[in-house]
Amino acid sequence: MEQQQSAGWQGTGGNMWVEAQELLDQMFQPIEDLLMQALPADTRRLLDVGCGTGATTLAAARRLGPDSHCTGIDISGAVIEAARERTAQARSNACFIQDDVQSHAFEPASYDTIISRFGVMFFDDPVAAFRNLRLAARGNATLRLIAWRSAEDNPFMTTAERSAAALLPQLPVRVPDEPGQFGFADRDRVRTILEHSGWERIVIEPLDVVCSFPEKELLRYITRMGPVGRLLQTVDDHTRQQVASTARAAFEPFVHGDEVRYTAACWDIRAGASDQH
Repeated sequence: MEQQQSAGWQGTGGNMWVEAQELLDQMFQPIEDLLMQALPADTRRLLDVGCGTGATTLAAARRLGPDSHCTGIDISGAVIEAARERTAQARSNACFIQDDVQSHAFEPASYDTIISRFGVMFFDDPVAAFRNLRLAARGNATLRLIAWRSAEDNPFMTTAERSAAALLPQLPVRVPDEPGQFGFADRDRVRTILEHSGWERIVIEPLDVVCSFPEKELLRYITRMGPVGRLLQTVDDHTRQQVASTARAAFEPFVHGDEVRYTAACWDIRAGASDQH
């Protein structure tokens, strides 16, 4: 599974995130805002896990100022390249690492804040990943993650695949607890992962956030993102048009004039490192 996740993010998955960078940043802007508002003011070294094209890393660097050191890490070369380009354009001091969090050789006890916006649900061995992050954390460091709750709690995120299932029989079925978008849906499992990784003061609370993006971007979202978007790159034009039309109709309840609105049903996950390893 780890190899599948890595291959996916190195290939189609990573490229799609780069192509849809502006749309995705807009879709998840309220999540970024929540993370930024909660940053400890005394943060000097921050790590952004599964940073994608760098929006949250750059936002943290802006918020914490020039004396801070903000680093993003992601397994996808495509998104890290995009993040570095954005950083150069913004003249930011943020920096980025392309590597697997599960095995990256972090400098021990080097970060006082670790954050993630939807970037931690894809690990093949999440205990190994969070143990590695714990080793990278300084004493009394804080961990703050936003992850999706279940597919059932997020009807917007599953509308495309539910509406297209009959037209795309090869669409993969989501399996509970497998690495992927809803890999952290089970709160008890997430708590166990963090406890076994050495984290303390664990708090996991439901968080519902209203998000939006322009209606004119909806068709691109349907045909380029998620399991349906990935699969549509491999089918014939007729099937692609059928799926797009069927899925667009299914999204109608979320369309309000020129805006698409939905609720992101998440877990707000907080934990801390003890003052000793």
